[in-house]
Amino acid sequence: MTNRRLTLEHALYALAFALALTLRFLHLGALPLSDFEADWAFQALQVARGAHPAIGPNPAYVLLTSILFYIFGAGNFLARFWPALVGSILVLTPFFFRDRLGCAPGLILAFALALEPGLLALSRAAGSSILAISFLVLAWAMGRERYLPLAGIFGGLALLSGSAVWMGLLSLALAWFIWQAFVGRRGKTDDQQQTASEDQSSPVTRHPSLETAHWSLVSKHWKITLVYLLGTLLLAGSLFLLAPNGLSAFVASILAYFKGWWTPSGERAAHLLTALAAYQLMALVFGLVALVRGLLRKDRLVIGLGSWMLIAMLLALAYPARQVADLAWALLPLWTLAALELGRYTRMEGVRGWELAGVTALTISILVFAWLNLTAVVGQALDSQVAQTRFLILSATLLILGLIRILLAFSWSTEGARLGVAWGGTAFLVAFTLGASTGAGGLRQPLTAELWSPSPQTAQADLLQKTLDDLSDWNKGHVESLPVTVVGLDSPALRWLLRDWEVKEADALSPADSPALVIASQGMELNLSAAYRGEDFVWYQSPNWDEALPEEWLRWFVYRQMPQQKESLTLWARGDLFFDSGQTTSPAP
Repeated sequence: MTNRRLTLEHALYALAFALALTLRFLHLGALPLSDFEADWAFQALQVARGAHPAIGPNPAYVLLTSILFYIFGAGNFLARFWPALVGSILVLTPFFFRDRLGCAPGLILAFALALEPGLLALSRAAGSSILAISFLVLAWAMGRERYLPLAGIFGGLALLSGSAVWMGLLSLALAWFIWQAFVGRRGKTDDQQQTASEDQSSPVTRHPSLETAHWSLVSKHWKITLVYLLGTLLLAGSLFLLAPNGLSAFVASILAYFKGWWTPSGERAAHLLTALAAYQLMALVFGLVALVRGLLRKDRLVIGLGSWMLIAMLLALAYPARQVADLAWALLPLWTLAALELGRYTRMEGVRGWELAGVTALTISILVFAWLNLTAVVGQALDSQVAQTRFLILSATLLILGLIRILLAFSWSTEGARLGVAWGGTAFLVAFTLGASTGAGGLRQPLTAELWSPSPQTAQADLLQKTLDDLSDWNKGHVESLPVTVVGLDSPALRWLLRDWEVKEADALSPADSPALVIASQGMELNLSAAYRGEDFVWYQSPNWDEALPEEWLRWFVYRQMPQQKESLTLWARGDLFFDSGQTTSPAP
C-alpha cells in the first residue's frame, strides 16, 4: 500500500477550491432568476412535481435540479446549486494535468479558474454551459488518470449538458487534428528517430507482441469507458427511467447546436471581443506572451494550447447563434497559457528581496497612477482637450514604466527588474480581475451592467412578490392564497415567481370577469366592471449595448455602468381587497 501524505501543494489546491466555493455560493439565491434561468428551473420543477414537460436541450441540469426540488422544495438557491458546485470542482482539474503543466503553473491555474470572471458568472447562473465545460474537462482528467469508470460517467454527463458541449468537442477535435498535422507529425518523426538510435545501441529488440498488447489494452480501456458512458446516458438521461423524455432532450441538444449555424441570435461579435478585453485582461497579457515565447521555442504544449484557444475563439465568433458564454471554451487554454507564463516568475534564484520588493512597489504605483488617469477621462467627451491630455499622460506613464524597467536592468540586475515588473503587473491585474469577477458574479451592490449576465435581467421581482404576499395575507390569513390572472404576458421569470400560486394565464379578459389579482403589461387597460387599483413594477432591464456611445463604453469599462432599457408590468388588485374599501365582509376570491 502506498503512503499518500498531504503536502503543501494539496493544501493550496484545497484553498483554491474553498475560494471557488465561497465566490460561487455567496448570496447565490439573492438575485431573482432571469427568463433564461427561470425557463430551465421551471422545467425541473415540473419534473419534480411528477409532470412530463418537454425538456429542453440541457437534460443534465433539468433532471439533477429536479431531484433537489423534490427533496428540499424549489428556490433560487437550489436552482443555481448544481452550476455553482460543478463550477467549483473545475478548479481542481489542474491537479490532474500537473505532470504536463508543472506544479507552480498548475496551482496558478487553479486559483485563476477560481477567480475567472466568465466562469464565475456561468457558475452562478441556472442552466448555464458550465456543466458541459466542467464535466468534459473532468472526463478528460479522469481518462488521463486511468479512472475509466469516472471518465465514462463524466463523459455521459457532459453529453447530457446541452448544446454547449458540442462547441467544446468541435473545438478540441479541430485543434487536435491541426496539432497532429503540423506539430504531432514532426514530434512523431523525432520520437521514431530517437527510438531507432536506441534500438541500434541496445542489444534488446522490440517484440511485435508488445505492440499488439498495447493496442489491446487501449481497446479495453475504450470499451470500459464507453460502457459507463452509455450507462450514464441511459440512467441519468432518463432519471433512472422516471423521465424518459430526457433522452429525447439529449438528441435535441445535437440538433439545437447545428440549428444555431443558421439561426442568428442578434449578439454582435464585437461584444465577445469586448468581453474578452474587459474581463480577461490578465489572461490576454500573459497568455499572449507565453504564446509568442512558445512559438519561438517551438514548444509543442504551447502550440497545442494556442491552437485550441484560437479555434475555440473563431468558432464562438463565427457561430450565428453566438452568446458571450461561448467564449468559455477559449478561456481554458488562454488561462493555461497565462499560468505557464506566470509560473516562470516564481523562480527567484539570484534575486535580492529588497530589489524585488522595490521594483514591485514602483510598478504597482505607476499602474495605479495610470488607472486614475483613465478614470479621470470618464464623463469627458473623448475628443475634448481634457480627455486627449489624460490619454497622453496615460501613454507617457506606460512608456516611463518600460524605461524604468530597462534602467533598473542596467543599474541593478536584469532578473530583478524583470521579476519586479512582472510581479507588480500581476498584482495590479489580479485586483482588476477580482473586481471584474465580483461584478460578473452579481456580488456588487448596486448591481452593474455585465456582458456575461443573461439578458434581460429581472429587476423588481422581490418587490412584486412582497406586494402579492401582503395582499394575500391581509385577505386570507396566509400568503400564496389568492388566485392570480396573468394577461398577455409570456415571462418564464414571472411563471417561476408565481410557481406556488394558483395562476390562470389568458390573452384577454371579458368585461364580466372580476379576478382578484391581475398582472398585465404596463399601459394595458382592464375595462372590467369591478374597480381596481394598480401599481407598476420594473420587470425587465437590460444594458443598451447597441446604442452606447464611445464615452459610455469607457464609463462601462471603468465602472461597469451603462444606460438601461427598462420594461414594466402592472399589478392590478380588486378594490375590495384593501382595508379602506368600506367592505365589512371577506372579499370573494
